[in-house]
Amino acid sequence: IVEITKRLYVGQLSRMTGGSPPKRSPLWIGTHSGTFHCDEVVACFMLKQLPEFENAEIFRSRDDKALREKCDIIVDVGGEYDHGKKWYDHHQKTFGETFKSIRPELSEEFNVIRLSSAGLVYSHYGERVIQSILQKERDVQLSPDNLKLAFVQIYRNFISELDAIDNGVPMFEGGEPAYKINSHLSARIGKLNPSWQEAGVDIDQRFRQAMESAGREFVANVVEVACSWIAARDHVREALEQAKSVYPTGEILLLKTFCPWKSHLADLETEYKVEGVPKLIIFNDGSDWRVAGVPVNPGSFLGRKFLPTPWRGLREEELSKLAGIQDLIFVHHSGFIGGAKTEKAALSMAKKSIEWTEEP
Repeated sequence: IVEITKRLYVGQLSRMTGGSPPKRSPLWIGTHSGTFHCDEVVACFMLKQLPEFENAEIFRSRDDKALREKCDIIVDVGGEYDHGKKWYDHHQKTFGETFKSIRPELSEEFNVIRLSSAGLVYSHYGERVIQSILQKERDVQLSPDNLKLAFVQIYRNFISELDAIDNGVPMFEGGEPAYKINSHLSARIGKLNPSWQEAGVDIDQRFRQAMESAGREFVANVVEVACSWIAARDHVREALEQAKSVYPTGEILLLKTFCPWKSHLADLETEYKVEGVPKLIIFNDGSDWRVAGVPVNPGSFLGRKFLPTPWRGLREEELSKLAGIQDLIFVHHSGFIGGAKTEKAALSMAKKSIEWTEEP
C-alpha cells in the first residue's frame, strides 16, 4: 500500500513539471513555470470548473513550443492572445483588452482596467464557470437575466481586482496612499511561493495549494452573489416597483424583507429612470421597524431626506407626542434613521417626514 501511494504521489507531482507531460492525460492546461501569481492561479481554477477541463492536468513551462504542442489551452504565457486557438496571454506589448472590449455590451465602467489572464478566461468562459459552480454547490441554475447580473457583479467585486493588481493599475491617480493593503487575495497567493530562505520546495505542489486556496474564495464569491446578492436585488426591485402604491410620489419604499439595499437601489434607479426620486426606505430590522434616509450615493453619509429636526434625539413617549404618531421608538440625533414598533407607525413617520418642511 505504501509503495502504491508513493507511486501515485510521485505521479501527481510529475503532472506539473517543465518536462514533457505524459500522454495519458485527456486534456492539458498550460501556464508558466517558476513564481506563480494570483491571475493564472484563478484562471486555471476557473477552467477546471468546466466539464471539458475538469480532469485536465496542468503543465507549467516557459517553453512556448512545448506548451503549444502539448496543451489544449494556455494562460498567462506564450506572448499571444487568440481565443480561437485558446491562447490567453496578456503580457505582450500589443495587448490592450478590457472586460468591455471583449464584451462590448457592457458599460464604460469596464473599459478602464486591462485584463490579466484571470480576466481573459473569465471574459470568455465566466458564465459557464458560474453555472457549473452553482450546479455543483447548490444544484441551481440562474435565469439568463440573473446570470448576466452575476457575471458582471463577480467581475466587479472579484476578478477586476486581480486584473488591476497584476497589471499594476493604481487605485487612484496622484500621490501616495496613506497605507497599503497587504492581505488581499493576490498578496496571500503570492506568499505561497517559496521564500528566498526556502530550498528544495516543490513549487508545483505550492501551485496546487494556491489553486485550492484561491478557488475556495472564488466559489464562495460566486455562491454569495448568485444566492444572496441577486435575491437582495429582487427584493429591492419589488420595493421600487411598488413605491407609488406606498406613497403617490414614489419617494417612500417599503422593503418587505430586510436585505442590503443601498447599492442595488442606486443601480435600479438608473434602470428604471427614477434617479433621486426615492427619499426614505422602511424596513424591519428583525424586531422593530426602521425609517432610513436614502443616501445621495451608496457610500455617502448625506441623505436625500432626513427625519424632521424637532424629532431628532427624542425617544418613545416624548417623540410620539411631538410627532402625533403612536408607537414610535426613537429618531437618531442626526435624523438619518428612526424606529417604530409597528409598520403602520413607521409608514406614518415616513409620510410626515416627506411632507415636513424644515424652517430656514
